[in-house]
Amino acid sequence: MNHFRARFTQLAIASSLLACNAEPKDADEAPVLSFDVARVRLVNGTDTTQVHVELAKTPEQQTLGLMERRHLADTAGMLFLYSANQPASAGFWMFRTRIPLDIAFVDSLGRIVSIIHMVPCTSTLVEGCPSYPPNAAYRAALEVSAGYFARHKLALGDRVMLSDSSQRVRR
Repeated sequence: MNHFRARFTQLAIASSLLACNAEPKDADEAPVLSFDVARVRLVNGTDTTQVHVELAKTPEQQTLGLMERRHLADTAGMLFLYSANQPASAGFWMFRTRIPLDIAFVDSLGRIVSIIHMVPCTSTLVEGCPSYPPNAAYRAALEVSAGYFARHKLALGDRVMLSDSSQRVRR
């Protein structure tokens, strides 16, 4: 967790410097970092739904995540991709995240191994925000608007697949 706090501190300083030098913009939603985008299919026993996601692949992107976003479309999300399995204790936090989210932790075969509802943290300090560990090893994590998984009847064991192919989450 200290690694993530150090990364966050570096990212916060960089974004503050960028903000000081940036021209004013109308869009409050413009992320500090750019993200690749992809379409993800979520497959349960009887149905398939699609979500358009931003891909968080670098440590900086993963630390920033959906911080400071004030809206997330119901068909949008963020997919965190890791090159190796993450331990069951490696949770996510909601520091400076302004919208409630659901997160599905996904194993290397593309199966959902944990789903957790996360609420915005109002603390001004990282240490004041709870961590949401999945209690299962994972290779990817998908954040979407709160209630998405329940509305689409997605549960443990269902699949997360990149694009419209049969390609699994691991890349």
